[in-house]
Parts: sequence; C-alpha cells; structure tokens
Amino acid sequence: MMLCFLLLLCCLVCVSLGNVITPIETHISGKEGDIISLSCNYSSANSLLWYRQYPGLAPEFLYVILYATGAVLQKSNIVDQDPRFSAKLSEKNTHVNLEISSVEVTDSAMYYCAMEPTVTGKQTILYKNLTYSTVGKY
Repeated sequence: MMLCFLLLLCCLVCVSLGNVITPIETHISGKEGDIISLSCNYSSANSLLWYRQYPGLAPEFLYVILYATGAVLQKSNIVDQDPRFSAKLSEKNTHVNLEISSVEVTDSAMYYCAMEPTVTGKQTILYKNLTYSTVGKY
C-alpha cells in the first residue's frame, strides 16, 4: 500500500533587516520512500536555519547553516541520528535546501526556514520572534 503525506513549508522571520527568505513551494506531497527536497530562496543572511513542527507541538530545531561557507554549523540530535536528513546551500547561494531521503509518513509536518534563531533551547521559553506564513488548510 502506498501512503501519501503532505509537507508544508513556511518561513520564520521572513524579513530581517531588509533580507528576505521565502519558500519556493509551500505544499509538497509524496509517497513513502520518495526523496523530498524543501527549498527557500533568500536575499542574504548570516545563517540559515531549518525547523520542523508537528501539529499542537512547539517547533523543533533541525539545522544551522553558515551563509559565508555553506557549512552546517549545528544540527540537532533529530537529524544527527537520522541519516535521511541533509541540509545545504545551493551552489549559487540563492536558496537553502532540506532533503529527506526515503521519506516516511511520520515526516509529515510543517517545515520552516529562517534567517535567525526563532526557538530558544529553554523549556520555559519555547517561542521567540515566531511568525507564520499563511498556509492553505486541508
């Protein structure tokens, strides 16, 4: 049986000091086992971040990527323990990609790209500067 799922892509802190980050596609669907690539265009940034959020839960940090070098500066335990996840800048440094290989139904979530940290590591303060883009409902 093929299982279908939906990934919603938004951006957090969409405009920061004149810099802009926007998702290339806001709705991505696929089948279990597919390779899914999520991308956001950006104008300029010091760092780029990826987050994932399941319904009713706080966003989970996934990656920090340095704009200057394209190197992954930090990754969460989530992606450190799951080799299906990878993140990188495009060759022309115009967009940031999050790829999930051999995608599973449990990967269905809202994914966010951001230009600055938006979720603190403290349990008492889960949200900081959190804004959502408008996304269609299903």
